[in-house]
Amino acid sequence: MRVWDMRLLQDDLPTEKRRTEHIYDYVDSEENRRRVDQHFTKLQRKLIIGLIIGFLLPNALLSAYFHYQFTHTLRDSAILSLESVADNQKNSLDLYLRERIGNLYNLLLNPSATVPPTQATMDGYLRSLVRFHDGFIDVGLIDAKGILIGYAGPTPEQLGQDFSDAPWLKQLLNRDTSHIISDSYLDSRRAAHFTVAVRHVIQGQVYVLRATLDPDELYLLLRSTVHGSNVESSLVNAQGRYQVVDPKIATATDQAPFLPPATESVAIHEQDIEETRTLIAYTWLTEAPWSLLVSQPLAVAQSGMYQARLILTISLVSISLLFCVIIFFTIRKLMDDARRMAEKGHQLQEMLAHASKLASIGELAAGVAHEINNPLAIIMATSGVVRDMFNPEFDLDNSPEALFKELDVIDNAATRAKGITKKLQEMGKTRMPQTEPCDINAQVETVLARLKKVELKSKAIDVQFNPAEDLPPILAEAEPLRQVFTNLMLNAADAISDKGIITVTTAVQDSMVAITIADTGRGIPPQNLERIFHPFFTTKGGGQGTGLGLSIAASIVKHLGGVIKVNSIVGRGSTFTVLLPHNFYCPLDT
Repeated sequence: MRVWDMRLLQDDLPTEKRRTEHIYDYVDSEENRRRVDQHFTKLQRKLIIGLIIGFLLPNALLSAYFHYQFTHTLRDSAILSLESVADNQKNSLDLYLRERIGNLYNLLLNPSATVPPTQATMDGYLRSLVRFHDGFIDVGLIDAKGILIGYAGPTPEQLGQDFSDAPWLKQLLNRDTSHIISDSYLDSRRAAHFTVAVRHVIQGQVYVLRATLDPDELYLLLRSTVHGSNVESSLVNAQGRYQVVDPKIATATDQAPFLPPATESVAIHEQDIEETRTLIAYTWLTEAPWSLLVSQPLAVAQSGMYQARLILTISLVSISLLFCVIIFFTIRKLMDDARRMAEKGHQLQEMLAHASKLASIGELAAGVAHEINNPLAIIMATSGVVRDMFNPEFDLDNSPEALFKELDVIDNAATRAKGITKKLQEMGKTRMPQTEPCDINAQVETVLARLKKVELKSKAIDVQFNPAEDLPPILAEAEPLRQVFTNLMLNAADAISDKGIITVTTAVQDSMVAITIADTGRGIPPQNLERIFHPFFTTKGGGQGTGLGLSIAASIVKHLGGVIKVNSIVGRGSTFTVLLPHNFYCPLDT
């Protein structure tokens, strides 16, 4: 039965007959301590990284989510604030313009108004307008032909001027509206003005009363309704030219950087102005063909909330760092405690190993005494028989043939004692190793060939060898390796009472060369697995074994840096696996 067949049958066995595994592994104290330190260092690193990631990742995701929401809230808040300013200013401007239009209507609807007006009448008109609002500059009356027939103001030379080609006058006379507000224009002194004009029928004739207003009054009105830092308000016409603007920024009739599209309500536009990201709220006035632009740098609009977000971010980062530091030192302390406990456990293991060695020495001494005493007793008894053969009282046969027969008994007993001492010497003698690259497959074939000719010749055992291809060589001595394989194969053969199979397999497992020797014999009881590598432990009766074979094999494998594993199922067989590193060599005398 092959090794893998035995593994498939394991689940079908009763609990008491399932496979029992024992590993004989030589571990140096310093090497083991180094491995333990590496293990705890890696474990500490993994725990710290895992806990920090486990703590920071959710916080980072939540922070990203809240940052996203906060950013949108900042922008929406800035937009709402700017829209509110624009809406308030629009209402204020429309009210202002309606009042100025109403001021002109009140003059035309005066029952005492006469045409053509006298200069005193026009001067009275101007005083009345200025009394209503000091932004009025002049006033004039235009007849249906477009001639200025009355004027009061700083430029009396305008009296009699023909305005029939003025665009604003054409629009007023040719459409249903009764009033109009013109675009801003520059006079001869490069001062900006705009005209407010109303149309009325007096004595059956159409007359237009016009007045010029100073745009600075509108700008002051805009400034008075602004609440916020770096908020700029301006008015532009349908062509995108300024009508009212801060003199520090531009001049009336200059082209504005943004031409707002037509809209019935307040809208928001965002663009770069002089390399500064700027929010622009725009809306069109009701009383004039102008659009109100209210702009503010985005950074300024969101500065207050930016500061709040910065404080929250710094707080979150500080708390996260504090937790990371706490996690780091807590895990470090826990790992130090665990490392100290592991070191204490390792010390206990070393003490237990030392006690086990002392017990093994006791067993070794007892075994040596027992094994040596047997041939010595035979020698002493046989020598007594020889003496008795020469004593006439006993009348024994003292012929040379009888004497040689007794001497053969002595020789056999001495040879047996010599064999025991020789095996003991092989376990501990010092000699110069002769290392060479050993082909494991070749060594196994050599051992099998010898065993088949001698030890296994008379047994009904089928030996199967499954060599691995491209098996790396082992740097070692060939004879000790063959001794290991011989001992394991002879044990496998002894475990088979009648017919059976011994399967030898070679392979590479995790940078180790694996030699597996499986048999279908009686198996090893669990209570014996811990003792099979002890010197002089044997289950063979009748003086058939000394109990040194597996001990010597384990010693050789140990010094090669390898491991011997044993898997056994009582009644089904055993599997010995020898693992040898193919890039390591430790001389046998160390």
